[in-house]
Amino acid sequence: MTASWRTEQEAFWSGAFGDDYVDRNQGAALLASRTHLFSNALKRAGGLSSAVEFGPNVGINLVALRHLMPPIDLAAIEINAKAVTVLRTLERLAVYHGSILEPHVSRQYELAFCSGVLIHINPDSLPAVYDNLYNASSRLILVSEYYNPSPAAIPYRGHQERLFKRDFAGEMLDRFPDLRLVDYGFQYHRDPAFPADDVTWFLMEKTGAAGA
Repeated sequence: MTASWRTEQEAFWSGAFGDDYVDRNQGAALLASRTHLFSNALKRAGGLSSAVEFGPNVGINLVALRHLMPPIDLAAIEINAKAVTVLRTLERLAVYHGSILEPHVSRQYELAFCSGVLIHINPDSLPAVYDNLYNASSRLILVSEYYNPSPAAIPYRGHQERLFKRDFAGEMLDRFPDLRLVDYGFQYHRDPAFPADDVTWFLMEKTGAAGA
């Protein structure tokens, strides 16, 4: 891991704003919502023995996955040191402290995924993250993000150039010809039982064809 980041967005999330995010994003209601999301997003995935999350923060998604699939082998790549401290308290979790713009895992996992992370990446750096997600997966890739048919920058908690919406899954499908779309869905912020932040998820699978 390095203390000098390539982008302003990495410095932003590794610092005080990222620390505050750790405190905001915990709780039983959030865990229930994420468990519901993953139960839907992975219903066509078949059995999963391993998964790695890019940008898990304190690991709510990983805890949700462990509830759904108790034996699963899990790993996490996280940029914020405060979040990493929390992640290292979770059992049976390999934790890598660093930026998802860099490769960290030396093995492949059946599922490589991210949720609410690509939206905060500098758009010029997305190809590096796409490559790292692709290379970390032996079979499936899941992205759960804000969707927009064309790239758009949105003000985020009083900050500019910190939140971007676009068709992340579409860009990955174009970048890697052997990926196919398996399933997709949406979780609405006014869902009466499991509200989420209007996220759209896409499950993709490697088919074994020649890559990009």
